[in-house]
Amino acid sequence: MANYTNFGRQSIRIQRMISRTRSMEFVTTHTEAEALLLEANLIKRLMPRYNILLRDDKSFPHILITGDHDYPRVVKHRGAKNRKGEYFGPFASAGAVNQSLAVLQRAFLLRTCSDTVFDTRTRPCLLHQIKRCAGPCVDIMGSREYGELVGQARAFLTGKSKAIQKTLATQMQAASDGLDFEKAAELRDRIRALTSIQAHQDINAANVGEADLIGIHVAGGQACVQVFFIRGGSNYGNRAYYPAHAADAGPEQILEAFLGQFYANKIPPKLILLSHHLPEPELMMAALGERAGRSVKIEVPKRGAKFGMIGLALNNAEKALGRRLVESASQRKLLEQLAERLELDGPPDRIEVYDNSHISGTNAVGGMIVAGPEGFIKNAYRKFNIKSPDTVPGDDYAMMREVLRRRFKRALSEDPERQSATWPDLVLIDGGQGHLTQAEQVFAELGISDVALCSIAKGPDRNAGRESFHLPGRPAFRLDSRDSVLYFLQRLRDEAHRFAIGTHRARRAKQVVRSPLDEIQGVGGARKKALLHHFGSAGAVAQAGSTDLEAVDGINSALAARIYGWFHPDE
Repeated sequence: MANYTNFGRQSIRIQRMISRTRSMEFVTTHTEAEALLLEANLIKRLMPRYNILLRDDKSFPHILITGDHDYPRVVKHRGAKNRKGEYFGPFASAGAVNQSLAVLQRAFLLRTCSDTVFDTRTRPCLLHQIKRCAGPCVDIMGSREYGELVGQARAFLTGKSKAIQKTLATQMQAASDGLDFEKAAELRDRIRALTSIQAHQDINAANVGEADLIGIHVAGGQACVQVFFIRGGSNYGNRAYYPAHAADAGPEQILEAFLGQFYANKIPPKLILLSHHLPEPELMMAALGERAGRSVKIEVPKRGAKFGMIGLALNNAEKALGRRLVESASQRKLLEQLAERLELDGPPDRIEVYDNSHISGTNAVGGMIVAGPEGFIKNAYRKFNIKSPDTVPGDDYAMMREVLRRRFKRALSEDPERQSATWPDLVLIDGGQGHLTQAEQVFAELGISDVALCSIAKGPDRNAGRESFHLPGRPAFRLDSRDSVLYFLQRLRDEAHRFAIGTHRARRAKQVVRSPLDEIQGVGGARKKALLHHFGSAGAVAQAGSTDLEAVDGINSALAARIYGWFHPDE
């Protein structure tokens, strides 16, 4: 802390940070490792301007072998590990999990149906008929034989795929010798399924077992951190990250900050291979070991197989950053051209696009998508359920007023000084002059005068390329059909439309499966289940009398009267 008192010796960035400091709060921890973890958590939560920030904080998917049923399933799982069973991963993407699940299904014939379907199934499903499921639901395979398949799948996920293939090959040969060619063909197909996923491994990780490979490349004032996940001797995929940092930050400093934030909500593996040395590796190992509840080793390999593996991570980081720099340059040029077309003061760093979606006024939602110099900022997307009693169903203008009023009222209350990067430079609205007028009225009501507004009206017959653009105090105009700025604005508009439509459909689908019982105060999950078991359906509950309702476990006379009154309000 004393280093910051020597103001003249600091970099411009640190001098600026010190000059804006108004107060300080001190937190005492037991160990340096605990302090490092606390710092990483605070940076992730508060996202301070002068720290290195890891913006992508999504959880990684895992494969789960369930442990709460006699016939386990193998399913994709994301989030907290609160279900009984064994977890394998993490995988870099949902696509990698889906690919692995497809292989497991072909190779080990494990069921994919829900427990409810399993318990009520009376004849084999299509998956069994195409030899993708062993059919335990109708006792084609008993629990002991099915347990052996689950054990083989478990062994495969823990890196013992070669042993499994050897066992299957022995069984195939025995079946062939016994002239059971159908069984031999089935085993052959299972072996091919295992071979197919092994053929897609880009890293020879047989001698590593469990590790994360992390390589960083810095160029052009930006950094790319490439992470490969090795589990069970197999490559579970990779993901690139682009942490925000100061221009004078070195790769070692960025990597140290990245590790603290990356593992803040993830359990680190036993081994982490890095491309660069950390300033304090022992402290980081102690902090990550405290997070994992066991020892964590950090290495920077210089030779051998591990060096080749980290070299691949470095190569991927370099190529990914190169692509991003090219894309960023193109995006920045587009933003400069956009500023010219719309007569803005400068290229916008944050663009917010709004659209509404509903069907005859029902399940109305508003959607906001965000874009900037790096492309779409999907973790900043927001949805707005239209809920104001003053908003007439189907009134698109009133919906837009509600969405904008809620968005910018909150922005004014949370950041009135505009210190954060969450204030837009440009607001785009899917609509015509009327929608623009509504936005102008909301901004005038809230006293906002420094955010540019523009609406995009669809062309005649909704033809793409003939859109008209409306700006405050300026006649409507069109852009040339071959103008790259027009394509850019169309892409923004279409993304907002996609997001709003998707949100509306999700809300509509949720409403379809809702029961009338969900709306009755005092009827929770247990009582709802008791009512449905007793009467068979929500319709039968609606037709029941108060005395019949009182016969259900957990329903007293007062609640029975309330349920009856809900379905018979006029009596």
